[in-house]
Amino acid sequence: MAVSGTADGSPPSVSVSVDGRSAIRDRNRNAVLDAVLDLFSEDNLSPGPDEVALRAGLSVRSVYRYFEDHDALSRAAIERQLERLAPLLVIAAIGEGPLDGRITRFVEARIRLQAEVGPTIRATRIRATFDPVVASQLESDRTRLRHQVERHFAPELSAMDAGRAGSRLAAVDILCSFESLDHYLVHRRLDPGTVAAMLADALHALLRS
Repeated sequence: MAVSGTADGSPPSVSVSVDGRSAIRDRNRNAVLDAVLDLFSEDNLSPGPDEVALRAGLSVRSVYRYFEDHDALSRAAIERQLERLAPLLVIAAIGEGPLDGRITRFVEARIRLQAEVGPTIRATRIRATFDPVVASQLESDRTRLRHQVERHFAPELSAMDAGRAGSRLAAVDILCSFESLDHYLVHRRLDPGTVAAMLADALHALLRS
């Protein structure tokens, strides 16, 4: 912090320089969060403090200088990843255009999202079983994606009676959920092109009939 006088003799003003300590704190905090996310991507879905510290290049003590405990660290990492990937939740021209084009855009968006956020969602599902804050976030994300289905395929769903529309909406939502895509891409080890074609065929059958 530097103090300087003024040319007209008025009281000196305070000039605040960039707070180097604050910049270091932010950089280290982000390094810790990124270390957790890197470990998630390697299927280490509940990394210990020693592993996080080693990956971040910091001491264990430094890790918990920025986070109250392991739960707070995991929550912050999940939140950081979901915020960073928020643009991937958007479908261009949602609900617009012919059904074939909407199905293609929808399937591409869901597979792209799964590729980027899959490891974090797997970690989120594990933590949601015992962490109510994470469980609430996960349910909020699921609701958002369900509403996305409803908006994107509104022309077809609105042409059906309420009961049929509800069952078709549920089927599309489950078919293209994180859990289903994880099953296709990770556990079954199907390639994205095969999964995209399979989903497109199923969506046509559900929404055209």
